[in-house]
Formats: sequence, structure tokens, C-alpha cells
Amino acid sequence: MHQLQHNTGFNKNILLFIIILTSVVNPFLGAAVNIALPKIGEEFSMNAITMSWVAMAFLLSSAVFLVPLGKAADILGRKKIFLFGSIIIALSSLGCAFATSGTMLIVFRVLQGFGSAMTFATGMAILTSAFPPHERGKALGINVSAVYLGLSVAPFIGGILTQTLGWRSLFLATLPFAVLVIAIIIFTIKVEWAEAKHEKFDYTGSLVYTIAISALMYGFSKLPEPHAFIVTGSGLVGLAVFTRVELRQSWPVLNIDLFRNNRVFAFSNLAALINYAATFAVSFILSLYLQYSQGLSPLQAGSILVTQPFVMMLVASISGRLSDTYDSRILSSLGMGITVTGLVMLSFLDDATGKTYIITSLVVLGTGFGLFSAPNTNAVMGSVTKKHLGVASATVGTMRLTGQMMSMGIATMILNIFIGKASIGPENQHLFLSSVKVIFLLFGLLCFMGVFASLARGKRQRSEK
Repeated sequence: MHQLQHNTGFNKNILLFIIILTSVVNPFLGAAVNIALPKIGEEFSMNAITMSWVAMAFLLSSAVFLVPLGKAADILGRKKIFLFGSIIIALSSLGCAFATSGTMLIVFRVLQGFGSAMTFATGMAILTSAFPPHERGKALGINVSAVYLGLSVAPFIGGILTQTLGWRSLFLATLPFAVLVIAIIIFTIKVEWAEAKHEKFDYTGSLVYTIAISALMYGFSKLPEPHAFIVTGSGLVGLAVFTRVELRQSWPVLNIDLFRNNRVFAFSNLAALINYAATFAVSFILSLYLQYSQGLSPLQAGSILVTQPFVMMLVASISGRLSDTYDSRILSSLGMGITVTGLVMLSFLDDATGKTYIITSLVVLGTGFGLFSAPNTNAVMGSVTKKHLGVASATVGTMRLTGQMMSMGIATMILNIFIGKASIGPENQHLFLSSVKVIFLLFGLLCFMGVFASLARGKRQRSEK
């Protein structure tokens, strides 16, 4: 299929609309749950570490399946995988809404993550196929803004729903949107994208990858427990084995040469991994801090947390357009530098910190993240050929989710060191506040290192692929 944007099998604006809708709903499901965690923990008698698994189960499942599903989409068809993913998200949301235990909720969050992986692995690849290169940054920028719109409304709407209708309403509220997406795909999108349909699926590589990434991320989330070091180490060994397996495959699930021979692709992905690892757990930690240390209600906490993703949304829509003209390396690196400033500001929080200071810190953080994300995504998607778009989209998603999982792992590890498995309360409040300072300082240091990874990608290589 050459120049798919000229085909009559789809309207690219309708396509953009359904992918935007999915990009709003999925982050909403993730971020709104953060605000509801204290209520969920109360109902199911969960401590801080167990509560974090309601968020992490979704991330782990998504990250594990993204790369294999991205390759499957390149072979079987991206529209087909996107459609099935949307159906799974709808059904698992229903399951979450009617969960009767913490374990049942976590199981349905795993299924939700699997569905999310199917849509995320294909969404950006479909946009990149459907839009010509000179409009690609704009389309991807709008899509990134949609992600931040979902994140923006999540704390506020999530706070209202949790407080008035209960936490289960969060999952029911997204169902109509999922049904609308499914209906539009079935009745209006008549074209399919499968540029690698002649290739065979790499089952061996997929199995090794799934086991290795599961071990790595699960082990990391359980640090500093002794057995976690063994599990994390075995995950790293598994990824080394996966690399060797892939280099021998005719049709690898992940083309290792993309990392070895494509500097822009490799370092843009590394920058994304570091950036998400340094920022994702901010809303999780601040949600706990605002409700436990400052005594705010879910709605009040959500009203403050809405600041960061709202600013991200505004900045990303502009930075995506800028990346069609200016070097993504400079835009992304500048954004990451601003993010460092915001994280360092948050490391000074204590129980007497004013709301103005917290909101100002979140504005700085949101500006940095918005300036980084859309140009960095455009750099990755513009650096590969069409038959690798699904894998490239999945790789970006994997870096995002692995980074998010690492971020939650770092946060829960520090919480574990300071307060153990105890519930957060007045008796350990000083220890909790100390853990918050350490977490934000570590994130700031990590993000500072990420600036150099972002700069190392080299100058723009214009792609008309």
C-alpha cells in the first residue's frame, strides 16, 4: 500500500478521532485509579505496597505484551489488533467494576493491560501510516496531547466519581467510549495495514522476551527483598538470551539491528525509558502525600494533581508541531532539563508546604514533560521504514511502560525501606515524608542523566518513509 492517506478505505480524521479517544480513555483508567487507591485499600484492607499493585498490574501486563503484539499487528493487520484490544478493554473494565476482592481487581487490571497493549502497539503505527511525513508530527502531537488530556481529567473526574459514586464508577464511566470506538472501527474503517504480512511470527523470541521482561519488572518491583535481586538478575540474563535468539531469526519479533544501526531510534527510546522512570510515580506519591500528609479529600487532591497533565497536554500539542520543523533532539533535551527542575522542587515537600508551591512545581514538571514527549515520539516513528512501524510503536510503548514500572518500583522500594509493609498513618508520618524527599531526589538525578541520553541521539535525520 503506497501513500495510504490517499485511499478511500478510511477517513484519516475519523482514524485520528478514534485513536485520540482510546488515548484519552486508557491513561484515564491508569491515573484515576491512583486517586482511588486509598478508598480501594480501605475496602479490601490493602497496605501501601499491595495498593501499588492495582496500578502496577496494568503496567506490567502492558509492557510484557507490547512488543510481541506490535509484531503480530505488522503481520496480521493493525486495525484487527486495535479492534480486539478495544473489546478486551471494555470487558475487563466491566470486570474491574464488579471485583469482589483486591486479587480479583488486580487480575482484571492485568487483562486491561493486555487490551491496552493491543491498542497502544498499533495506534501510533496506524497514524504514522495514514498521515504523510509533513503532517506526522502534528498528528502524533495531537495524540500525545490526548494522552495528557486523559491524565488531566483523571484526577479531577476520578476524585468526583470516587467521592460521590464510589471507585467502581471509574471503570463504568469509560465503557460508553470503548463501545463507540469499537462501533466506528467496525462500520467505517474498511482498510487494513499489514506491511509485514509475508513474514512469519517469531514464537520462540516472543516467549523468551515475555518471560525475561516479566522477571525483570516483577523482580524490580519487589526490591529490596533478597529474592528480588535473583529474579531481577535472571530477567537481565533472559534479555541477553533474547538478543542472541533474535540475531539468528529470519523474522525477529524485535529487530535488534534497529538498536545497533539506528542511533536516533536507540537513543530516543533510551531517553523515553529514563524520562518515564523519573516521572510516572509522581502522581502516585503525591496522591498519597496530599491525602495522608495534608489531609485532603480525593477530590481536593485530584484538583491539584490535574495541573501537571493539563500543562503537558497544552505544551505537547505545540511541541509536536514544532518537531516537524525543528530538531527533536534539542526540543526533547530541553524538556528533560526543565523536568529535572520540577522534580528537585518537589524534593523540598514537608507537611507544611503550601498548595501554591506544589502547583508551581507541577506546572514546571508538566512543561518539561510536554516539551519532551511528542518530539521524541516523532523522532522514533520517523526513523524506521513502514514495515517496522508496528514494532517501533510497540518499542516506544514498551519504553514508556517499562519506565513507568521502574518508576513505581523505585517509589515502592523507597517506601518499603522507610515504612516497610505498615499502612501510612500519624505514627510513621515523618518516615513517609522522608521517603517522599528521597524518591523525588532520585527521580531528579535519573532525569538529569537522561538529558545526556537525549542529546546523544545525534542530529535530525529527515525521514520520508
